[in-house]
Amino acid sequence: MQVAVESGEGLERRLLVDLPADLVTAAMDKKLKDIARNVRLDGFRPGKVPMRTVRQRYGDQVRRETYSALIQETLYEAASQEQLMPAGEPKIELRDAAEEGGFGYTAIFEVMPKVEIADLAGQKIDRPIAEVGDGDIDAMIEKLRKQRTVWDDVQRAAQDGDTLHLDFTGYIDGEAFDGGSGENVPLILGSGSMIEGFEAGLEGANGGDSRTLEVKFPEDYGAKHLAGKEATFEVKVLRVTEPRLPDVDEEFVKALGVEDGTLEGLRENVAKNMRHELKRKLQSQTKERVMEMLLTANPVEIPKALVTQECERMRTQMLQELQQQQGGSSGVDLPVTLFEEEAGRRVRLGLLVAEIIDREKLEVQEDRLRETIAEFADSYENPQEVVNYYLQDATARKSVENLVLENAVVEWVLGQIEINDESKSFAEMMENKA
Repeated sequence: MQVAVESGEGLERRLLVDLPADLVTAAMDKKLKDIARNVRLDGFRPGKVPMRTVRQRYGDQVRRETYSALIQETLYEAASQEQLMPAGEPKIELRDAAEEGGFGYTAIFEVMPKVEIADLAGQKIDRPIAEVGDGDIDAMIEKLRKQRTVWDDVQRAAQDGDTLHLDFTGYIDGEAFDGGSGENVPLILGSGSMIEGFEAGLEGANGGDSRTLEVKFPEDYGAKHLAGKEATFEVKVLRVTEPRLPDVDEEFVKALGVEDGTLEGLRENVAKNMRHELKRKLQSQTKERVMEMLLTANPVEIPKALVTQECERMRTQMLQELQQQQGGSSGVDLPVTLFEEEAGRRVRLGLLVAEIIDREKLEVQEDRLRETIAEFADSYENPQEVVNYYLQDATARKSVENLVLENAVVEWVLGQIEINDESKSFAEMMENKA
């Protein structure tokens, strides 16, 4: 086997492979003999068809099959001989062989790039740090109260924060328009959820009042047929309700899953969940900043084939998520180009992370693996079931192992660079999450 390499643009390589005539002939003869043993033709007993007849009838088919088999058998041997690592499936072009009766082909593919991690000394990142304080716990309990707001009917004029229940019909040039009417529609006064002038026209209304509102749709309104149009709404206020927050009593606490029903138990439970969420957020943001620094400090040329594969994977995953959300086919066609930028980023990071793991000989520590799984399981009703699942299911366990290795890379990088701790409040970290 003769092998030569030609460099194309970027990472593209052309691998020229020439196989000798005796190898090709031997491979074809073997296939012909295999066929001859089983072929059935009129006038001949099984296995007694003359080889010349078999060759005439099946020669072209055997040649195609032989060439295909030889490519599979020799391609990666030839690439290995030239110390090339293909990225993605190669494109095969047949060509005239160097030797008469031989077989020649050219495999065109991109190769995996050589990745070298730059010296990170002098690199810096800001690492967020934050704690959960008593005030944060108070704010979270207040948020939980608001989530369980009770609305009581009131016999007074409506004010900001009240909910009005409305029947209304909208008219443009005296004609009711599609989408301009509703029955028993709740509207929180002061929420700004309606077009300008609608809520203002209902201030001070009482249950049972009727009002006529003159408004104008914004010029950039989403429904083009209404944009910039003046409209009249005939509104009937069915009732007015005001919010009432529940007391933080035993019933409220138990409803949140705290069995002892005490305020102390609630605060402890809330604080635990908040600290868990804050830890995940701090780790996630630190990892993100480390990875961005790695990308900036280590430019890597990446194979288009790997980006295309990642684009397809991301597209398939998003389509599956849309189908699950909508309970069937989403009917959405997502172009692959939508994912190219993020796919390229992921491929680059994957190559850099893999190089660090290999170079620094980072391994999955069993205690770290179990610690990570325990953190996953902590928020579930039966944590041990979740732990058992991750430990026993090979695919699930592998996903956690990959995460543990990524975290090990982050720890290694943090040990090489300068870190500026950036103090944040719990609220700031959670706002960033949103």
